[in-house]
Amino acid sequence: MFLTRFRLNTARPGARRLLSSPQVMHAAVMSSFPVAPPTAGDGPRVLWRVDHNSTAEVLLYIVSPDRPDLTHLVEQAGWPTAPGGWETRPYGPFLARLETDSVWAFRLTANPVHSIRRKEGEPTKRTAHLTPRHQMEWLLKRQKDSGFRILEKPLDQRRLPEGDQYQLIVHGRRDLSFGKTEQSNGRKNRVTLATATFDGRLQVTDPDALRRTLTSGLGKAKAYGCGLMTLAPVG
Repeated sequence: MFLTRFRLNTARPGARRLLSSPQVMHAAVMSSFPVAPPTAGDGPRVLWRVDHNSTAEVLLYIVSPDRPDLTHLVEQAGWPTAPGGWETRPYGPFLARLETDSVWAFRLTANPVHSIRRKEGEPTKRTAHLTPRHQMEWLLKRQKDSGFRILEKPLDQRRLPEGDQYQLIVHGRRDLSFGKTEQSNGRKNRVTLATATFDGRLQVTDPDALRRTLTSGLGKAKAYGCGLMTLAPVG
């Protein structure tokens, strides 16, 4: 497995085009591999996420079974004349060091959804969670099976009557709508999805399960920049 970071030059039209559509970004990311990587199943797959840290700092992260070649992205949306267009590191050594009870800061952009039935007898329909409280609950329900526990705040640091129990914040909530062309028949469809970014601190409860989460993704819409969780040392 490999972890890659690429900084987009948002002043360039190519970067703005990539950022305007998750479908276009997905195609650009998948073009980074000579052999098409797996895009389905429960095993390791290509995951990607865009972090809008500031107007001038927009970063693309990719986790992948194979090492990517981002030459085309540098030419279209980076700094072609600058040394070192992107940074790729082996991910395996980091994953192997994960231990039970270790504490990490994390970031995750996800598509928090649930299935509901509006009327008796109708099939269930996938519907997005739209409020921060429900989006937090979506993640909390998945923490045990995903191999981690989100840390709680000390009592003296809680300021709100509800929704302030955990070391977790939700931000960057976005409603996305973009076109998609079906490869099987060439039909054009419209895709809509809601995304949210989670920042917080977690404790490892099951290293193997967390490794699966980090390499296989969490939740739906993985092809569109959702599901990639990254860890960083606390502090």
